[in-house]
Amino acid sequence: MNSIKFKNNWLIGTIVLLSSFFVQSDNKKVLMGIKRPNLVGSNFNLSPKAATAFINMCDDAAKSGIKIYSQSSYRSYAHQKNIWERKYKRYIAQGESPKQAIRHIIQYSTIPGTSRHHWGTDLDIIDLSAKQPHSLLNANNFQKDGAYETLYKWMNANINRYGFYEVYTNDSTRKGFNYEPWHISFREEAKKNLQEYLLIDIKKELMERKLLGSDYFDKDFLEQYQKENILGINPLLIP
Repeated sequence: MNSIKFKNNWLIGTIVLLSSFFVQSDNKKVLMGIKRPNLVGSNFNLSPKAATAFINMCDDAAKSGIKIYSQSSYRSYAHQKNIWERKYKRYIAQGESPKQAIRHIIQYSTIPGTSRHHWGTDLDIIDLSAKQPHSLLNANNFQKDGAYETLYKWMNANINRYGFYEVYTNDSTRKGFNYEPWHISFREEAKKNLQEYLLIDIKKELMERKLLGSDYFDKDFLEQYQKENILGINPLLIP
């Protein structure tokens, strides 16, 4: 009888451990953009909670004559890979070395599998009520006399009330991606996602996935990338 009880406990424990493993593995795929999370939205794709906050924010901005529009929200691994490889080919064709091309890309674009846009918590926004400039996602558009100056002033005064925060701030001490005043993140969920994401052996994952230029992802580069690009963000978004 005791032997049967022991076997049953062992079996239950094994099932629990295996379930935990598969949940973690499944979540890793979501965090890396390989598996699509639960997303909702019209003209944008965000988690349900982030989407509700975003809609409320847009409705209130509209009262000030600002028409917030999501230029980009959720991106899958495949989508980010297309962005990465298109840029890589272009820079190589322009005569840059592979390492130069990679450094050039990561001024603004992430390595596939490392983008915050994989999570359904982040988005790039513009103001459709303004006269649209030729290049939409340009920091100058959000500064004085820029097309989105009014939007950016409203953002600075209001978006935190809806749980959104600017990610890549205009902080001279911050390293990693360049200043992106258009990129905002739903903090409540994004912080939890980042905390879990940091448990992933991202160096191992990236080395196993063959991308154009990935042969040049050496240990030092990936460690610097994680420290400066993944964690070079608004301190209020760091777990």
